[in-house]
Amino acid sequence: MRFHENVMGVYFDDLDAYQILHNARYLLLFERTIGSFWRHLGWGTVLDAANNPDQFHMVRANTVEYLKPVRGTGDVRVRVWVEKLGRTSLTFGMRVLAMDHDVDHARGTRTVVRVDPVSFAPLPWTAPFREKLAPYRADTEAP
Repeated sequence: MRFHENVMGVYFDDLDAYQILHNARYLLLFERTIGSFWRHLGWGTVLDAANNPDQFHMVRANTVEYLKPVRGTGDVRVRVWVEKLGRTSLTFGMRVLAMDHDVDHARGTRTVVRVDPVSFAPLPWTAPFREKLAPYRADTEAP
């Protein structure tokens, strides 16, 4: 299984009163890395139902488990992959990692649901979307 990873900066205004990364900022790091993942796959620009009907989706749930504080400013690695691809939903796995070793500062998931852009009713993901995500899926066995 492949994953997508970004190096993200942690800045002074990201820190809480204890000088550690504020809990809400982890979701922002995940959000930005997922956006980078979509761009990496050639999506994530202007909404265009004709060329990318799968880009219409909504967040259903986020979970974050805080394991080891990120202290002070600097850089972290943020990794995402497809934990599960259902009929209408997609769950990302996410990690915030130290720069120099694979120690999790936080782990989490984000589930999104593909929706009709007018009614917001759930829709199945298209076959081309499923094919493009195949290398990043943890819920299928590698060939």
